[in-house]
Amino acid sequence: MPSNNEPITLKFRCPAELDGKLPPPVPATLGLPGWLKAMPAQAFNAVNMREEDTIKRCPPFVDAMTCGFLIPLICDLRIENGAITWNNDIPPGGALDFPRSPIGFHDSSQVLGTPLFEPDRFVIKFHNLWSIEAPEGYSLLFTHPINRFDLPFTTLSGLVDCDHYRDSWIHFPAHWHDVNFSGVLPMGTPIAQCLPVKRENWLAQTAPFTAEETQRVHELTKAVNREPGTYRRKFRA
Repeated sequence: MPSNNEPITLKFRCPAELDGKLPPPVPATLGLPGWLKAMPAQAFNAVNMREEDTIKRCPPFVDAMTCGFLIPLICDLRIENGAITWNNDIPPGGALDFPRSPIGFHDSSQVLGTPLFEPDRFVIKFHNLWSIEAPEGYSLLFTHPINRFDLPFTTLSGLVDCDHYRDSWIHFPAHWHDVNFSGVLPMGTPIAQCLPVKRENWLAQTAPFTAEETQRVHELTKAVNREPGTYRRKFRA
């Protein structure tokens, strides 16, 4: 198996007719939203009456957003008065039949009994025209782009064994939660985040702290409270 310093490859493939016409998946490090880039690293905390770090300086928050790959919307979507329209230049299928529309839908009956169910609303489905091959032993977790609360939809999460299921497309059901959204969702908007997960067997073990562990917890908790950035400097991989 590769060492920690050697990259592991995910293979994204598309029909030959679509080569150069589809926005490609991108490393999530390249897809950070404008609001995160623009927000201040510190802000005044009116409760504690001092300047304190914002989530922009929270490594777990940012590291989750930059993990894996982002799957992009294949063309602009215009949303107006509850209707969704689009224009694209995707050619018809040749050797392969594939959807030319950027979205489809699931009938509400398919989410009956879930919090997503609304009798008069569809669950939309973003079409993805890239097949994805993972290395042997890896599955891919597809989920809503992490911490992207600004998007008017929420992509449903799913885990796919893409080392075996690699010769077809994976589309992404989503709940359109912002019913008041009006405007254009541009091509390239991330519709899903793709996170490789190695398949392994895990057990949960519970135990009370030992005396030594109690001391370590005490020392680390004090250090974190005393020294801003402790996690980033000493523990972040």
